[in-house]
Amino acid sequence: MRAIRVNETGGPEVMQYETIDDPVPAAGEALVQMEFIGVNFIDMYHRKGLYKSALPFTPGTEGAGTVVAVGSGVTAVKVGDRVASTNFVGAYAQLALAKSDRLVRLPESVGTREGAAAMLQGMTAQYLTTSVYPLKAGDRCLVHAAAGGVGLLLCQLGRRIGAHVIGTVSTEEKAALAHQAGAEATILYTKQDFVAEVLRLTGGAKVHVVYDSVGATTFLKSLDCLVVRGMMALFGQSSGPVAPFDPNILNPKGSLFLTRPTLGHYVHTPEELAWRAGEVLTWVRDGSLVLNIDREVPLVHAAEAHRALEGRRTTGKVLLTP
Repeated sequence: MRAIRVNETGGPEVMQYETIDDPVPAAGEALVQMEFIGVNFIDMYHRKGLYKSALPFTPGTEGAGTVVAVGSGVTAVKVGDRVASTNFVGAYAQLALAKSDRLVRLPESVGTREGAAAMLQGMTAQYLTTSVYPLKAGDRCLVHAAAGGVGLLLCQLGRRIGAHVIGTVSTEEKAALAHQAGAEATILYTKQDFVAEVLRLTGGAKVHVVYDSVGATTFLKSLDCLVVRGMMALFGQSSGPVAPFDPNILNPKGSLFLTRPTLGHYVHTPEELAWRAGEVLTWVRDGSLVLNIDREVPLVHAAEAHRALEGRRTTGKVLLTP
């Protein structure tokens, strides 16, 4: 099969399109013919070596396709099932393996394109708004990168719940997208101080939760946007990791809560995975959650997809097509 291989860590150029052996499912595994592959920032962290992987490796964990073979003991899925997952091993390929209990069978009315686009970002938005900070009607929240993949979904879920959503964006075009998705107000962080704008927009009342996927450039200032006992949910680091800091600063700023969650810990069991994925796919199916797919890039040009995402030239989901 054809796959992207990383033989040394570095920039997008280290990803090579190569021919490798087809994987064979072991006990409890399923082999999936990939139809759409999700591109995520974690793929870049692995490519750069920020997250360690044994070399050489095929990047990618998210995608959707059709089961073509199963290992012994597999009962959760069968050959011919259309499935999606965030737990593939080497998703940037024509074929990829996953533990069968980490696969989600797609409803007939949801295609593999939508399944691949919904899994990681959709379940991230779901767990952030239902479990990390259970957002409720009337709450005020700040969403950084509001026109990004997760950001647009958070705006939609915030509006659906009845919360007041403020989003930070880099351009007027992205501001329009965030407004359309459900943000009541947007802040152009390239021209405006977002702390001052949050204070102005809330009449000094601040927000109950900050959903931050940006990290280094937003973290400390975001703490100044929170109400007493507010929640700082740092779920990404697109601008780089947050520098070490003294946790005592959370006290004078209002006895704040801070969490650094990751999706894997919120779909820890098959039952929790089924619940979160089921909710997201139901919303997609009934139209209450609209997926914004920014672009589809042929697998051979995966480096272009990474450059676009790292350069903040995308709004919504980026998919690869094998």
